[in-house]
Amino acid sequence: MSEKSIRERIIETSMRLFEANGYHRVTVDQIVKESGTSKGGFYHNFKSKDELLYIIHDQFISYVLEKAQEACQQWETPPERLQAIVKSFVMMIDLYRSQVTIFYQESLFLAPEYFSEIESKRDQYKQIMFSVIQEGIETGDFRPELPVPIVSMAIFGMVNWIYKWYQKTGTYSIEQIADIYADMVLHSILQPDAMKNPLFSRFFLQQQDLTNTKE
Repeated sequence: MSEKSIRERIIETSMRLFEANGYHRVTVDQIVKESGTSKGGFYHNFKSKDELLYIIHDQFISYVLEKAQEACQQWETPPERLQAIVKSFVMMIDLYRSQVTIFYQESLFLAPEYFSEIESKRDQYKQIMFSVIQEGIETGDFRPELPVPIVSMAIFGMVNWIYKWYQKTGTYSIEQIADIYADMVLHSILQPDAMKNPLFSRFFLQQQDLTNTKE
């Protein structure tokens, strides 16, 4: 068994145990036993259970931050950037649902040094969102009467709650849900003239876009 596979098995097992039982009710001994590894293997890969919790949190926060940075580099206009950011944010819920669930259940138990690192990345992500929306107001694409912090926090709240109800076997795929959320956000904040711009209106849903729902 490679070191990488040991690490992955420990992370996967700990996520399942943390999600089901809570961080403080799970011991390193349980993680080792359930993952079929050893204490030596655990402490070779992780300094402590605290570091393991941090790594679980860091996985999805690093993902959305990287995707937001990529969106700002790839697209030239604020609406295009915002559409890409919202879509990647929604898609993250499917990729990292267990990590997100554990984050909301257990983030208060992160050791201070780890919490500060997570908080730093969250602040970076928030600042990207604020900047994109502010730039959209300045370019005349977004409605200026909508406060940047309120719009940003509304988007965060909408997307963050998906982990509570999303099911892979549900009527709509995560890709369709991402398109729906991006459509709702853009329809809410675009100026009337920007709504007519083909560069942005191409992101709006048409009736046929949702006809291919899952059985």
